[in-house]
Order: sequence, then C-alpha cells, then structure tokens
Amino acid sequence: MSTGRLEAFSDAVIAVAATLLVLNLVVPAPGSQHSLAHDLGHQWPAYAAYAISFLTIGIIWINHHVMIGRLREPDHSIMILNLLLLMTIGVLPFATNLLSTYLTKSHGQQLAAAVYAGAFLLMATAFGTLNWHILMHRSDLLRAKLSREERRRILVTSASGLGPYVIATGLAFVSSYASLAICGALALFYALPVASGLGRGAPVG
Repeated sequence: MSTGRLEAFSDAVIAVAATLLVLNLVVPAPGSQHSLAHDLGHQWPAYAAYAISFLTIGIIWINHHVMIGRLREPDHSIMILNLLLLMTIGVLPFATNLLSTYLTKSHGQQLAAAVYAGAFLLMATAFGTLNWHILMHRSDLLRAKLSREERRRILVTSASGLGPYVIATGLAFVSSYASLAICGALALFYALPVASGLGRGAPVG
C-alpha cells in the first residue's frame, strides 16, 4: 500500500469526525421564555467544546500528514497502529457531545469532563505510539535518513501533551472547567509549528 492511499483513508475518517462535531450545535427552538441571544449564550459549553475538539482534530490531521509524509511506504504494523489512531479520533464527537451536554449540569459534569479529556489522552497515546513505532522501529521505511537524536527529539516534542492530558483527566473530578481549559491550551500549543514538526524540515507534501 502506498502512503497516498493510507493518507486518503485517514483523511476521510478525520474529516467525518470533524464534521460530526457541528451536530452538537443546536438552533434554539422558537417560543422560548427567553430571548434568542439568551438561549444562544446558554449553549456556550457546546461552542467551547466544539472549538477545542475541531482545533484538536485539525492539528492531528496536520501532524498526521507530517508523520506519514516522512514515510517512503507503510508496512502492516504501521497500518494497524494507524487504524487504532483513527478509532480514537472517531470517538471525539461522542465525547464532545457528552461534555457540552453535562458541563453546566448539577450532576455528571465531572465524569463527562473526564471522558472528554480521556478521549484526547487516548488519541495522543495512539498518535505517540504510531510515531514512536515509525521513528524508532521502522526508520528503514523513512524517505530521508534521520539521526537517532533527531528522531528522539521529534518524539519528545510530540509526546509532551501526554502529561497534561493525564492531569486534565484526573483534574476533571475536581474541576470540569479546569480540565476543559487544559484541553484548550494543549490544542493551541499543538497548533504551533514547533509542536507538529513542521519547523524541522519534515516533508509536508
């Protein structure tokens, strides 16, 4: 299988996951006791969860392109690990809907935030595992030769979100809002070129 076919399938799954997020944004029903502005503002958890999830999925798409772009060709183990990564991405619309529904409720908000942050943690773990496998175990399949030091530096940067996601998942049981804030901060961090590897001359086309 070529990297082009692997990316095409991955792009389709990622695109569907990103598109499904918008289903969490609901138009307020007419005839409410409050104004439209009030009803729209009342849905702010859905907007926040949507923005963070969409940005995170978008960054994963960029970083996935960089990661696969380093490959000359994938092997069976890479394709299996890639499927596991896509499976974790496919769960994000559910986790986003769960958080936006329960964030401001009097019960269930902490567990919903833990599931939300935990979904990101699973995704980051799957991405890091695939990246580690490519760079450290299948470096013979890379398009351009990278020194072991360069490969380790890429891995350290790409795995730097694991710790904060663990914290966000645990902290959810103390403050669901703090957990959401950490997830948002990580999305912004991974939007930086230094976090994606785009600043290291990685093949992106």
